Amino acid sequence: MPHSRVMPTVGARCHELRITDGDKTWRIIHRLDPDAIVILEVFSKSTKKTPDRVIKACQLRLERFEADRHS
Repeated sequence: MPHSRVMPTVGARCHELRITDGDKTWRIIHRLDPDAIVILEVFSKSTKKTPDRVIKACQLRLERFEADRHS
């Protein structure tokens, strides 16, 4: 069964879903909105800490999503 944890460092309502597939563990960082599930990043991870570059990329994608949504 996949595991999920909140990711407040990325943004409000953001979570990291952890899925094991054979010898790899995949991470899906997403945000749950009332009308959408926003997928921010999918990557393979072998350490406990989420790389800063991934967090920054997700934050930027959220900013762009919000800007597009409100324009």
